[in-house]
Amino acid sequence: MRFEIGAHDPHSLARVGRLYAAHGVLDTPLFIASATHATIKGLAPEEVAHAGIQMVAVNGYHLWLRPGIELIREAGGVHRFMRWKRPILSDSGGFQVFSLARSRTITGKGVRFQSHIDGSPRFMTPEASIEAQNALGTDIAMIFDECVAYPATREYVEASVELTLQWAKRSKAAHRNPHQHLFGIVQGGAFEDLRRRSAEETVKIGFPGYAFGGLSVGEPRDEMLRVIQATLPYLPADRPRYVMGVGTPADILACVRLGIDVFDCVLPNKNARHGTLFTSEGTLKIKNARFRTDERPLDPSCDCEACSKYTRAYLRHLWIAEEPFGSRLLTLHNLRHYAQFMERVREAVGSGTLSRMHVPEGRAD
Repeated sequence: MRFEIGAHDPHSLARVGRLYAAHGVLDTPLFIASATHATIKGLAPEEVAHAGIQMVAVNGYHLWLRPGIELIREAGGVHRFMRWKRPILSDSGGFQVFSLARSRTITGKGVRFQSHIDGSPRFMTPEASIEAQNALGTDIAMIFDECVAYPATREYVEASVELTLQWAKRSKAAHRNPHQHLFGIVQGGAFEDLRRRSAEETVKIGFPGYAFGGLSVGEPRDEMLRVIQATLPYLPADRPRYVMGVGTPADILACVRLGIDVFDCVLPNKNARHGTLFTSEGTLKIKNARFRTDERPLDPSCDCEACSKYTRAYLRHLWIAEEPFGSRLLTLHNLRHYAQFMERVREAVGSGTLSRMHVPEGRAD
């Protein structure tokens, strides 16, 4: 993988870079939008790209179950299937196997479980996960790992680290797509010594990029940042570093300052569908009665369709009436907010002003 690091922030470990993938060049720090089922609900791919999203993430577990990997392979890969022209990352499905599947049984070979869709018996192995991601044709694939819940005992996390390392070796051995980069995943829960072991051994296996798994799963922010800070010295500085499942703009900013390059989270899409919007003044719940006659734009500093054409009063009306158009507009806004936020982060790193950047976390007026 070609990863060029440009400017460094003089007051932190933040850096900007360029990540070269088969379907385009990505500017880092980078936020990846979640397109779990090969779509972002209610939006066309062109709209997502127009919002400034550089890359989306699809989920191998969900696409494996429905519509099936072979169907997508025959369609020419997931880019052609969903008509997205920019880079795509595929998650291995490890998190979903452990969070969604029914009556799972973990063995050294893999995980036996029942589909959360129809209850049918399934067996997922590292080889099956990688074969599916190879067939999807994504730009970046992830190893199959065990994502541990929070909190977890040291004994369980220690065993999980060893299992994930074995699966990492098998994932790499099974990888066959020369146009796709396979990232390793560091596990270890909240235990710094286990994170160090996982990082060191994963680096020995050798991957073009490294991700933190098992974070943003309910632990306090301070604990998440402590784990990242303690583990980063054991990951190569010349490779992209990715925290999976993070998160809010404030969490992203804190992680960027520690030296993280890549993030993904369902939060902007999911929150929009529930009427919670990210703005330059804090979060805003559009259902609140005080917006019933509010003729102001959702966020005056945003240039998305929702903010440039419609008032808070109208957006609230659409939300209360459960109109699909409202959900579409709110999702577009949150995605555009994240894209603009990442643009400002990159600019601040380049200009040496990241230390002055602030993310409002309270309620917007």
